[in-house]
Amino acid sequence: MIISILLLIVGGALVLFGADRLTDGATALARRFGVTEMVIGLTVVAFGTSLPEFVTSFMSTLKGSSDISIGNIVGSNIFNTLVIVGASALVYPIVIRKSTVTKDIPFSVLASIMLIVVVFDVALDGAAMNILARTDGLLMLGFFSVFMAYTFFMARNTEELSTSNESNVPVKQMPYWKIFLFIILGLAGLVLGGNLFVESACEIALSLGISETVVGLTIVAAGTSLPELATSVVAARKGSSAIAIGNVVGSNIFNIFFVMGMCATIAPMKVGNISYIDLALMLVSMLMLWGFSFSKRKIERWEGALLVIVYLIYLSYLVYNA
Repeated sequence: MIISILLLIVGGALVLFGADRLTDGATALARRFGVTEMVIGLTVVAFGTSLPEFVTSFMSTLKGSSDISIGNIVGSNIFNTLVIVGASALVYPIVIRKSTVTKDIPFSVLASIMLIVVVFDVALDGAAMNILARTDGLLMLGFFSVFMAYTFFMARNTEELSTSNESNVPVKQMPYWKIFLFIILGLAGLVLGGNLFVESACEIALSLGISETVVGLTIVAAGTSLPELATSVVAARKGSSAIAIGNVVGSNIFNIFFVMGMCATIAPMKVGNISYIDLALMLVSMLMLWGFSFSKRKIERWEGALLVIVYLIYLSYLVYNA
């Protein structure tokens, strides 16, 4: 127990260290390349912080446990939107760019709708079971390619370039070697620290007599989103709202279009025990984020608190029905 607690502390410290280094490196990279923090958040940061979901889902697919893969992605997206955005807004109100409201968040909403449509085989096609086929996976990867092309197009857009200095905190120029060192160290700290934190927390919970089901619904589901949580909260605290929101929106898109698309392409995936309530909340949470973004293009602290409360209600429902 003592060793597990120590490893838990070490894992948490690594995650915080990684989030701090990644945020600094990503912000400096945006300045150096003359692109917006939002673009960096949607790509470099989002992909890096989505590594735990990718590794977990990919390995589960190879082992034939596709229900774990889908549950991990759906659960992580719900956690990303409700808890990460909520917690970040509680730390510091998040300013939303107009292009994020009109283009980036709608793309994430589209990803959620598309996932719901492709897994509703029983309701839409009268199939024997809900399944993600290889054609569904290839379709998702196609949408992911469109998203990446759009993002890099926006990176070259002169209007975006002219307003690239979005952070409220001045950032001094970093040499390229230091930028990439910070990003690599940050990602390594997030991934290694996140895994260490989850494993230690699970051992502690099980030793205290908490059931594996409850542990899986809480610690494991939230654990793979720990890098996104730490990165977004640190970015919000440093005034880099674009990285905070870009990380969440980008991660949600990566999780569905890339991670799930890649897994379904490798092998057809049975939907398993994921309920329509889980999928509906995934979509509703994104719609809530989109709706809040229209109010003065800012997510206030009370809106962040509401997002967290919705997740706590959902978590209570999961534990009650476990």
